Amino acid sequence: MTTRTNPRFRRTALAAPVVGVLAALLALSGCGGGEPSGQGGGPQAAPPAEGTPLGPGCPKPGTVQVRNSEELSSALANPKPGAVIQMASGTYKGDFAARTSGSQAQPITLCGDHNAVIEGGNKNYAMYLENASYWQLVGFTVRGGQKGVMVDNGQHNLIDSLVVENIQDEGLHLRKNSSDNIVRGNTVRNTGQKQAKFGEGIYVGSAESNWKKYTGGEPDRSDRNIIEGNTVSATTSESVDIKEGTTGGVLRNNKFTGPSEEAESWVNVKGNGWQIIGNTGHGSSKDGFSVHQILDGWGINNTFDNNTAVVDGPGYGINVTKNKESNRVTCGNKAEGAGKGLTNIDCS
Repeated sequence: MTTRTNPRFRRTALAAPVVGVLAALLALSGCGGGEPSGQGGGPQAAPPAEGTPLGPGCPKPGTVQVRNSEELSSALANPKPGAVIQMASGTYKGDFAARTSGSQAQPITLCGDHNAVIEGGNKNYAMYLENASYWQLVGFTVRGGQKGVMVDNGQHNLIDSLVVENIQDEGLHLRKNSSDNIVRGNTVRNTGQKQAKFGEGIYVGSAESNWKKYTGGEPDRSDRNIIEGNTVSATTSESVDIKEGTTGGVLRNNKFTGPSEEAESWVNVKGNGWQIIGNTGHGSSKDGFSVHQILDGWGINNTFDNNTAVVDGPGYGINVTKNKESNRVTCGNKAEGAGKGLTNIDCS
C-alpha cells in the first residue's frame, strides 16, 4: 500500500510526432491587467494532433474473456504482448494490478463497456499499472478505492474513455517518471470522498516533498503526457494538478466543473513547458487556471491559448502568480464572471 506522508502544497497561488511550431498569434488590446509577459523562452513546438476517444467497449475482439475478479486477476498476472483482455458486464471487486509490458507494435489492452465495473477497496489502488508500459485501458468503469487509476513508471500507455468515480483521494494519477502517456476522453467525478485535500481529478507528477519517497530525491519527470478531451467534475481539489518536475505536457480540450473545497482553480500548473489549449471551465472559488512556483526554475514556459474560463468567482480567468515574464497567455483566451478579469499579465 502506498500512501502520502506529506501534505501537498495548496494555496500559494501514443503520441504522434511533434511537428511544426506555433504560429505567432495576433496581439489584441485590453486583455492584460498587469506586468508585461514574455514568450516563455521562445516558441513551443505544436502539440501532436488530437486523437479521437475510442469510447466504451473493446477496440478489437478480445483474446481473453473474463467474467469475475478471479479471472481478471489471473489475466492481468502475465499477459502476452498483443493480448486483449475483455471484461464482461458486471462488478469486479478488489484492487487490480498489471506489471507486465506490451510493445509499441503489440500493446496489451484491458477493455469493457461502462457496465464492467472495477470496484476498489478502501486502502489501495483500484487499477494499478506498475512498471508497465504499452497498455491500453479502455471503456470500463473504476469505482471506489483509495485512488482510482495509478500509473507508476509507465510509458506509452493509453487511458481512454473510462469512467472514474467515487474515489477516496485522486481519480487518475501519473507518477514516478511516467511519461509519454495519453489520458483521453475519460469522465472523472466525485473524488476526495475521504480526504478532500487529496481529491484531484487528474494528477501528473508528485510534489517536491515526495520526491525522496518516489524518485530518489530527483524531480518526478512525468513528462510529455497528453491530457485531452476529459470531463472532470465534483472534485474536492483541482480538476488537474500539474506538479513541479514535469515538462512538455499538453492539456487540451478538457471540461472542468467546480468549485472545489481545497483548490482555488481548476488547473494548477507548477511544471514547465506545458501547453494548456482549448479547455473550458465553469464555476471556481477564485481563479480559473493558475501558475505557481514551488521551486526555482519551475512554473515557467507555459502557454495558455483558446481556453474559456467561466469563473463566477472573485479572481482571474488565468492567474500567473509568479514568473510573469516567462509564461504566455494569448489573447485568444476568454473569461466570464471573473472578478479581476482575464489575466494579470499582458496577453499576446
